[in-house]
Amino acid sequence: RRTMQSFFGRGSRNQRTFRPKKSAPAGNNGMKLKRHIDATLGSGNLREVVRLPVGEDLNEWLAVNTVDFFNQVSLLYGTLMEFCTPATCPTMSAGPKYEYRWADGVKIKRPIEVSAPKYVEYLMDWIEAQLDEESIFPQKLGAPFPPNFRDVAKTIFKRLFRVYAHIYHSHFQMILKLQEEAHLNTCFKHFVLFTSEFQLIDRAELAPLSELIEPIWRGH
Repeated sequence: RRTMQSFFGRGSRNQRTFRPKKSAPAGNNGMKLKRHIDATLGSGNLREVVRLPVGEDLNEWLAVNTVDFFNQVSLLYGTLMEFCTPATCPTMSAGPKYEYRWADGVKIKRPIEVSAPKYVEYLMDWIEAQLDEESIFPQKLGAPFPPNFRDVAKTIFKRLFRVYAHIYHSHFQMILKLQEEAHLNTCFKHFVLFTSEFQLIDRAELAPLSELIEPIWRGH
């Protein structure tokens, strides 16, 4: 029987997605950094892929990767949309111990309980709004990043992790049926190594998938 920990190989991308793919922020070096990510991904050494390239700006590196991981998670969840419904997933959970409630601090200030698909919809809309906000993700050459940029990035990554946690806990059997486990596991390994490299997610937040994350940190 295959488990969540099986197959950290590369899989084929399923092209179905539920929202348009976002382009890398232009910034000073956005497209150049995106090409660097794509080129190093081909090497298969994910620890090398996540490192800040020599001489590059940390905020630009975080920004380009934030867009990349947003697209990855959007694509992965898009393949499961017909199976993740308010009926099958009435709460946004990651196993019996973990349930996530939604608040964006603006439209919804107090966390509310919503179904998993509604949570992901709210989340992706919220992330897109951040990515499209030029005062947060600069598009013009030489435009500065805001002082709180790292905090914004941390919130985005923390919430993207919750989508992975829900997929693994609630939909892994369907992932196996769709033969997407290799791709899912590779994307998740990349995500874990990146967020670990730049300390973007508190360890307590990672608890729902600790059994998967610990071997990645140890290099197994």
